[in-house]
Amino acid sequence: MPSLQVRELPENIYQLLQEKAKREHRSLAQEAVVTLARGLQVPLSQKNRRMELLQKVAGNLPVEQSAEHLDPVALLREDRGR
Repeated sequence: MPSLQVRELPENIYQLLQEKAKREHRSLAQEAVVTLARGLQVPLSQKNRRMELLQKVAGNLPVEQSAEHLDPVALLREDRGR
């Protein structure tokens, strides 16, 4: 992953970034990435990425194997038989 070093960063910007990182329970580097992404209007939501992945996975399951049709007792017996 690339890194970035910022020279001659104004003290007030550094302090604001540091305070916001503390409020959001992030490291200074994480807060800088989030702030840059927002400023550049780049989506960074991990929640959205997880939801898309779960939808992909759910779309690949055959209908007869969906969670609604699984019998937990049968699954346990099958697992014990291994």
